[in-house]
Amino acid sequence: MLNTTNIHHLSRKNIQALTPYQSARRLGGNGDVWLNANEYPTSPDLNLKERIFNRYPDPQPQAVIEGYARYAGVAPENVLVSRGGDESIELIIRAFCEADDAVLYCPPTYGMYAVSSETCGITTKTVPLTADFQLNLPEIERNLNGVKVVFVCSPNNPTGNLIKRSDLLELLQMTVNRAIVVVDEAYTDFCPEATLANELVNFPHLAIIRTLSKAFALAGLRCGFTLATPELIGILQKVIAPYPLPVPVADLAAQALSQQGIEQVQQRVNNVLENRQKLIENLQKCPNVVKIFESEANYILVKFKDSQKVFKTLWEQGIVLRDQHKALGLSDCIRITIGTAEENRKVVEAIVKSP
Repeated sequence: MLNTTNIHHLSRKNIQALTPYQSARRLGGNGDVWLNANEYPTSPDLNLKERIFNRYPDPQPQAVIEGYARYAGVAPENVLVSRGGDESIELIIRAFCEADDAVLYCPPTYGMYAVSSETCGITTKTVPLTADFQLNLPEIERNLNGVKVVFVCSPNNPTGNLIKRSDLLELLQMTVNRAIVVVDEAYTDFCPEATLANELVNFPHLAIIRTLSKAFALAGLRCGFTLATPELIGILQKVIAPYPLPVPVADLAAQALSQQGIEQVQQRVNNVLENRQKLIENLQKCPNVVKIFESEANYILVKFKDSQKVFKTLWEQGIVLRDQHKALGLSDCIRITIGTAEENRKVVEAIVKSP
C-alpha cells in the first residue's frame, strides 16, 4: 500500500510549489454581513423548468448562448459558455500557451490569472499598474517577448477603476500577431458603456470574459462566457469539457437572460450604484478613512489609517470584508462589496467605532 506521505512528492513540481487562490469562501469567517466576494446581496427567485436529468446536456446550450449574445450585443457565434469566468481564464491559457510561453498580467489585479498560469506550468510576467492603477504600456511592450496571453481586468479587481479605453486599444495594436489579449469584464454590467465587445470585429486576438455572478446575482450558478471571434471560439471549443454546463444551470441561466431577467439586472445595477454612492458619502465622514478610490464596480477600495485593526474589529463583529493590505501597492486597503442599505449601515457604524 502506498504511503500517503509520498503523495505530495508524486504531484507535479509546479503544483507542489503552488499557493492556491484565496477565495472568499476559502478564507472562511463567521458572520451575517458578507461583503468580501463581490456578490449581489440577495438571490433572485428562480425555479427549474427543465426536469430531464438522465441525458447529458447540450455542449453549448442554445438558449443560453442566444440569450447572452442578445444581452452583450454580439452574434451567437461570438459566444462560448463555461463554468464561470474562471474556466475561461484556464481555457485560454491551455489553448494558446506552449510550455515555453509566458502569460503577462498587471498587479494589483485578480489573482486567478497567476494561479491558472502556474497550475498549467506556464511562466508569468508582471508589469505593475501605474500609481493611478492604469497600464504601463511602455513597460508592457518591453516585456512582450515570449508572451502569448495578456490579461487585463476592467473594471479592475480589486481597485474598481476602469482601464483607459485608449490604452486598451493601444495594447491590442501592439500585440497583433503576437499574443491573445484577454479583457476581463466581469464587472462591466455596472458600466456597460465601457465594454470592448464592439471591437471584436477589429481585433481577432481579443477575448472578453463575462459572468452571471455579479449583476445577475447568480454566483452560485457558476456560469460565465467568453466573447471572441468565431475562430478563437473554435479553438477554445477544442479544449473545453464536453458538457460544461449542467442542465439545471443552463435552465436557470436561460431564465435569467430572458427579457424579464434583463430588466431585473438593470434594477439590481441601479440599486448597487445608489447604495455605492451612499456608502462612499458615509465613509467619507469616518475619521479613520484615508482615501476612497474611484469605482465603476459593485465594490469600493478604501485606504485606512490602520486597515488591520479595522478588518479585525469588523471580522470579530461578523462583518466580513476583503483584506488587501498585502496586495501590491495596496497597503492599509480593504475592499468592501456593496451590500444592502442595512448591511452598508452596519459597516459604517462598525468602522466609526473601530479603534
